[in-house]
Amino acid sequence: MTSAPPPVLELSADQARRIALRAQGLLGAPDRRGGVRGVLRHLGAVQLDTISVLARSHELVPYARLGAVGRRTVEEAYWSGGRSFEYWSHAACILPVEEWPHFAFRRRAYRSRPHWNHPLPDGAYDTVIKQLETEGPLTATELGGAKNGGEWWDWSASKVAVERALMYGEVVCTERRGWKRVYDLAERAIPGTFLHDDLDDTECRRRLVALAGRSLGIGTRSDIADYHRLRAEEFDAVVADSGLVPVSVRGWAKPAWADPAALATEPRGRHRTTLLSPFDSLVWERARTERIFAFTHRLEAYVPRLKRVHGYFAMPLLAGGRLQGRVDPAREGTTLVARQVSLDGRKSVVPMAEALVEAASWVGCTAVRLEKVEAPELREPLMAEIARALA
Repeated sequence: MTSAPPPVLELSADQARRIALRAQGLLGAPDRRGGVRGVLRHLGAVQLDTISVLARSHELVPYARLGAVGRRTVEEAYWSGGRSFEYWSHAACILPVEEWPHFAFRRRAYRSRPHWNHPLPDGAYDTVIKQLETEGPLTATELGGAKNGGEWWDWSASKVAVERALMYGEVVCTERRGWKRVYDLAERAIPGTFLHDDLDDTECRRRLVALAGRSLGIGTRSDIADYHRLRAEEFDAVVADSGLVPVSVRGWAKPAWADPAALATEPRGRHRTTLLSPFDSLVWERARTERIFAFTHRLEAYVPRLKRVHGYFAMPLLAGGRLQGRVDPAREGTTLVARQVSLDGRKSVVPMAEALVEAASWVGCTAVRLEKVEAPELREPLMAEIARALA
């Protein structure tokens, strides 16, 4: 493991927390002029996931930063005008189109893989490419069907082929239609300015480390490398030339690096009160979330129901620059159901009520119903604040 250069600045844990919040667009007045596209450019990546409770995660991310932006507006901002593409970053993510060249190292790695989990019949790949050439953007269903009729990963030959082409960079996912990927040829979908693989692996990784540092504001080696799923040794090889500066944070056991712009001014401004997607980039790295917020965050959707602690899709409550609780929400008609709520004491009652009512309004609900509140003595105060906020 490469040791960090001598730190040039020591920060308090509180300063680091505020830097992280501001870098993630959750401290200070929201930049509504840039809108959803501005949020995407600022974060560098917005994770996609199939789960939809209040809304899908890629909708919840701009909502947390901008407030009740229209859900159709969110989709149009992501997918119209050729301003973004979907690719493998932290996971499956929406990425700004200008970052296409910086994922060349990953496309090359996929092309050089010696084997695949899904076999591909001879000619299937060329058939899919030809079909896209002649018919334009298509879903896997339109390409001949996504599945063979078996289990979840029992893909058809056309689905295997188009997904392989996606990873190679010959095909691009340009939008989601009913949650199905819509595929098009990269030469049609990616502006010519960005459609190249000219950058070598080192240049690509250096850019992604710099982007991750900017999006996080401050982070350890693992924090920054994990943002775009780089290996630790890949981070080590480029961090010295990334523009990030070494710092130390009191209470952090490991060295850290920061974006110089994040250090230039004291992070001040209004804190957002909101519910966060479990896939929000503020909290998607669990060790970082515990280090910065002293908050244990875990998505339990894939945990057996009887072993869940906080619920299927527990959303952290951000208020006052802290993570002050969580709620596992659901929707029943025009009612937002808070199936399970945990709070960090009485101080969190009002922020939770405000966040629940705002989220309800955003998704078209006119009522909020509480089910389980982990601290029974806070149930009545929370119900009263919800009623006040609804009124």
